[in-house]
Amino acid sequence: MDIVSPSSKYKSSYIEYIKELGDEVRYPFTLGFDYENFDALLVKLDDFANGENLPEGKVPSTTLWLIKDQEIIGVTNIRHFLNSDIEYCGGHIGLGIRPSYRGQNFGSLLMKESIDVLHKMGVSNIHIHCHKTNLPSAFTIINNGGELDSEIVLNDGIVQRYIVNNIG
Repeated sequence: MDIVSPSSKYKSSYIEYIKELGDEVRYPFTLGFDYENFDALLVKLDDFANGENLPEGKVPSTTLWLIKDQEIIGVTNIRHFLNSDIEYCGGHIGLGIRPSYRGQNFGSLLMKESIDVLHKMGVSNIHIHCHKTNLPSAFTIINNGGELDSEIVLNDGIVQRYIVNNIG
């Protein structure tokens, strides 16, 4: 298994991943970007990683793909730092696992790798949020050192806010 930067090498796998998601809400948010022009998608992801051409309210973030047998099975988006809105509801890490690979601990592996990337960036208090009803996500966060910090009520439910004290 490998964790890689987005690449045209995985274009067909990416498109199949999106198709497999169907009507699900796409996590991380970068899975919602238009991919019809795949090269433009790669440029946009690179811009986000470099903090260039960001929409208002967004912060630099790196997207990485979890690859197994040349297939994308998971995606993580790692925010380099948080602004007040994202700290309130969003957090440092957004990740998703392809539906056909869920329940096999790939989420936990990708979460650990994401936390490691933030550790290398010098982030010591990592915020990770999930909907209270998303028990697999909550267990993944807790299994990677997350401690429940607070809950907030939004229109679409309750969001749990976890902190991982990543002191190395």
